[in-house]
Amino acid sequence: MLAAPLVTGGLRTLRHPEAAAEAAGPVVRAVGKRLPVLAGDPLALVRVSGAIQATAGLLFATGRAPRLAALTLAATLVPTSLATHAFWKVEDPEERARQRAHFLTDLSALGGLLIASADTHGKPSLAYRSRHALDHRHPVRALRRPVEAAAARTAHRAKAVTAPLTGSR
Repeated sequence: MLAAPLVTGGLRTLRHPEAAAEAAGPVVRAVGKRLPVLAGDPLALVRVSGAIQATAGLLFATGRAPRLAALTLAATLVPTSLATHAFWKVEDPEERARQRAHFLTDLSALGGLLIASADTHGKPSLAYRSRHALDHRHPVRALRRPVEAAAARTAHRAKAVTAPLTGSR
């Protein structure tokens, strides 16, 4: 359900990018000053953003690479919200309230996407799995090491206990 508005918005932007490109113009110029790679045609950037939102939304909705898809959607949602719901620039109080509501809705979706991007569905994280990769590839070795260490400790203790009884050192 979280992906549905992003998929439909991405598809709408792909079909009719003109309105979104007009709204995105100031954001594209501001970002282009700091990142020259992103300074380009607002119409093309809006189409790319729409395609990314539609694709990542479908991936997220179907459960394919959900963490990556959620993070991608979050990354595209920020500039989209700043461009289309800039309520701080609107003079009319009613329109300002409407744009603020849309902006806050996008902000709550951003929070949900960030939570989804960190959710592992009960599985260990990538960091945990990489730390324990050797143990998972060789489960026999993973068990053998502590067992061998325990056996060596037990043998050492047994020798220490029996040494006075047998007279050996």
